[in-house]
Amino acid sequence: MKKRGSERRKHPRIDLELPLKVAANGYDFATSTMNVSCLGAYCRITKYVPPFTKVLVKLALPITTSSGNKNYNVECNGVIVRSEDELGGGFNIAIFFNHIKEGQRKKISEYLSQFLPSKNPPSFKRA
Repeated sequence: MKKRGSERRKHPRIDLELPLKVAANGYDFATSTMNVSCLGAYCRITKYVPPFTKVLVKLALPITTSSGNKNYNVECNGVIVRSEDELGGGFNIAIFFNHIKEGQRKKISEYLSQFLPSKNPPSFKRA
């Protein structure tokens, strides 16, 4: 039995704002994620796009290296699995990445893993 409120997903979602571009039905939206996993993203757009609409997704992962900051771009195809009217205007959509190269999925997973709690907590030794 799992504890209540614990993450049950194999690929957990992380609440992060990452730059995101979504192209759907001839419209291009520049937005940011509200949460993201290596399987999908949740964001807000300005126009209603119905569920089951195929979309093109471009996600920018800000990566800091010894030579400075750089964005690693992930491009994939997705499908809108949920579209909700937002009271303040716009629409919240959930996108499932249905066609993504394994290398790109791994890059997202690696990036997100830095925000997850460590599975091996530090051990304390007695002096």
